Order: sequence, then C-alpha cells, then structure tokens
Amino acid sequence: MTTDSARLPNSFFHREVTEVAPDLLGKILVRNFKDGRIEKFRITETEAYRGGDDKSCHANKGKTPRTKVMFDEGGLVYVYLIYGMYWMLNFVTGKPGDSSAVLIRGLEGISGPGRVGRALQLDKSFYGEDLATSARIWIEDPGLNAPFTTAPRVGIDYAGEPWISKPWRFIVK
Repeated sequence: MTTDSARLPNSFFHREVTEVAPDLLGKILVRNFKDGRIEKFRITETEAYRGGDDKSCHANKGKTPRTKVMFDEGGLVYVYLIYGMYWMLNFVTGKPGDSSAVLIRGLEGISGPGRVGRALQLDKSFYGEDLATSARIWIEDPGLNAPFTTAPRVGIDYAGEPWISKPWRFIVK
C-alpha cells in the first residue's frame, strides 16, 4: 500500500477517547520491522475504553504497573499480553490522568486484536512507545474520512450494564 500521508502528531490523541477511536478508522498504521521492512496497514476496527469510570477499562481499578502508561498523555502505546500469547495494541488518549485508550481490533485483511498483534510482531518493548517519535510504529493520515458503523464492545460481560451495551466499537463500512 502506498500513501502520501503525514504522521499524526500526539495532539490528535489528546482528545476524548470516543472521538479518537472512530477518527482512527481509515488511518494508516506503519510498522518498521527489525529486518528493515516497512509495512502499512489501514485501520478498520477500533474500540474505546474510557478511563476510570468505564468498568471494562483496565484503568478502572486505578494506576498499576500494568496500566501506568494509560495515565500519561495521549499518543503512547499501551500493549498487554492475553492468554500468554497475544499482544493487544492500544493507543492512550486524552490528557494526563484521563487513563483512556483505543484498542486496535482490526486492520485491512487482519480481523481480531490478537491477529493484529501477531502480524505486527508486537512484544512488551512497545509499552510506552511514543507514536509521534517512534521509528518502529506510527500512524499516518491519508486525509480521508472512513464511513463507519458502531456496535457494542466485545468480551466485556464482566463489566455489566451500561458498559456492555455502549456502542464504542467502531467498524469501517
């Protein structure tokens, strides 16, 4: 995929998570791999997690060693491991203390956050990476707005209502 696009500044992420999540749709995730290969992926699905009040958000219980990056300013990478094998890619949003993040659920041709992490060859070293300055991962804006639909988030039954039914999953049409 070839694009004439510009890297997003951190100020893009300094907004409310439910604004950033749909605005990431259609943006280009760029990954510079260890072997020097650079690949570009169009973001097709995201989910918003709104800080401390959102019972499905990791930061709901406060700052921990796992979630401390979520309390920093928007534009940083939050990765975590699930099932001992899948690294989940999230982007911190908002101002310091907001503790919100967007989960990247899908890229063009790659469906599911576990598959996204595998395709991007993520690991713990990406935790806290600054998207504005990273040489390994960043987001570019091709200048197009992607039409999208919303749906409830996936796999958060433990959070209860109203969190289960929030239409905070955003999917390119």
